[in-house]
Amino acid sequence: MKLLTIAGTRPQLVKVAAVSRELRKYFTEVLVNTGQHYDYNMAGIFFDQLQIPKPEYNLGVGSMSHGRQTGNMVIRIEEVIEKEKPDAIVVYGDTNSTLAGALVACKLHIPIMHIEAGLRSYNKKMPEEINRVMTDHVSELLFAPTNLAVENLKVENITKGVHQIGDVMYDAVLYNMDIAEENHSLSDFQLSSKEYILGTIHRAENTDDVERMTAIINAFLSLDYKVFLPLHPRTKNKLNEYSLLAKLECASNIILSEPVSYLEMLLLEKHASAIVTDSGGVQKEAYFAKVPCFTLRDETEWLETVKIGWNQLVNPLNDNLVDLINSFEKKNYEENLYGDGKASEKIVQIIKNYFQE
Repeated sequence: MKLLTIAGTRPQLVKVAAVSRELRKYFTEVLVNTGQHYDYNMAGIFFDQLQIPKPEYNLGVGSMSHGRQTGNMVIRIEEVIEKEKPDAIVVYGDTNSTLAGALVACKLHIPIMHIEAGLRSYNKKMPEEINRVMTDHVSELLFAPTNLAVENLKVENITKGVHQIGDVMYDAVLYNMDIAEENHSLSDFQLSSKEYILGTIHRAENTDDVERMTAIINAFLSLDYKVFLPLHPRTKNKLNEYSLLAKLECASNIILSEPVSYLEMLLLEKHASAIVTDSGGVQKEAYFAKVPCFTLRDETEWLETVKIGWNQLVNPLNDNLVDLINSFEKKNYEENLYGDGKASEKIVQIIKNYFQE
């Protein structure tokens, strides 16, 4: 049996590494990298370090508007599928690459297997929300990371082919944390364990709003901790546009950085005193690292982390981020919110059963 896996962003390829290790024991897998994120600050070394299979196809779509990007992917993915004639398509999460792959497969009547199915923010202004809802509704197998994800699908009358298997991201973190510790050191960043706060900002709801960005930056400047801030190029440009970049560059408690690799990020997360982010993936990685997380959004797909008190949603215009960080009290940590780290093995077994039936 031949499976065609479609991915195009760094977080997706990290998950691909975890699943492909198991998948390739039993199936022929063809990996398509759409190139949705075309600068991984890594290139070949990223694939080598994380033992990600080299893609058979690199589509090189790159960055552009959502409609143009998705449309270009649809055209190129269709060409690959017509050539490879796979028995099923595997897609991950909620990106434009995911939606494009699902659309093509659906039109060609090829079964779709969706990893990270059932997540909902219930905010349809997010492109990711549209992508994941539409993909779920055309998928044959839906691999949900949590019980809540299963319930979300049930509300939408999706029950057939749904499997709660845990989160493949946990598989990836367990596998890669030791590699991160072996290959990188906090001294590379002039940091000491538990003596800094890690910040990441990239979502448009923050970066495109000068008031929100000003509030976030002022909070960072007011903290007694060092703040390590790797800047996405788009975020950096916006900070410069808002005349905030110069303030950060002059601040004694701020350490600005270019984007870091996945392994470096794992190391920085593990040793941070707290994490401030608007990233979905970083919220979970903070939980895995047992580090308090403060999420600069009005909603999250990862409600489990909020319910146990290890993640707090923060509206930078209404909430005092500095007070929230300073007053945080560690609560009892609940293990295994996202499974036992064997989601990839469970996925492969379910796919085997699907084809046998």
